[in-house]
Amino acid sequence: MKVEFLGDISRGGHFNNVVSDQLIRFYDFDKTEAGQFQLAIQSIIQNGDSIDIHELPFVIALDCSLKFTLANEDIGVTKIAEKYFECLLTQKSYEDMIHLVQPFVDRELSGYQWLYDGDTEIDLLFSPGGTW
Repeated sequence: MKVEFLGDISRGGHFNNVVSDQLIRFYDFDKTEAGQFQLAIQSIIQNGDSIDIHELPFVIALDCSLKFTLANEDIGVTKIAEKYFECLLTQKSYEDMIHLVQPFVDRELSGYQWLYDGDTEIDLLFSPGGTW
């Protein structure tokens, strides 16, 4: 599984109909890695903690670091430093994320899923092919 930050999808406004201008995407994974991703999220819920996604053994971080943190409110992905991000979500939102990933665990899919529904500048995409 690869994780990558895409910082200017509209290419400076050249493309008008983009869904999001910035996103972090998880891509190039199979159903086994999707299951490992679910287990990592589950450990956040069980431990009431955070986890550095980019340090998981099945994740290849191409150009960013990402931490998932359990929070009291849904904030979403925020930029902490250059190419370092943190996703702050409630237990319920992480549980929802586990459910959103489930179809990718059940079988090899070519679709995509947005991992949370928030009003932030940076979206989180889960897509085996990397597209949306």
